[in-house]
Amino acid sequence: MNVIVDLDTCIGCGRCEEICPAVFHLDEATGKSVVIDSEACEFVGCCEAAEENCPVEAISLEE
Repeated sequence: MNVIVDLDTCIGCGRCEEICPAVFHLDEATGKSVVIDSEACEFVGCCEAAEENCPVEAISLEE
């Protein structure tokens, strides 16, 4: 699964990292969410929840 964070839309709220820390991390330099391991989606199963709970819809998932 390919996980994409739209950095222009991301507000750096950290919700995705709270829900799915194996996949998302807030970059200290930019304050935006970055994908650290999109392959972990297959194993931890939280990417869909992170996408659904992003308040600005900055996360998209592609098969």
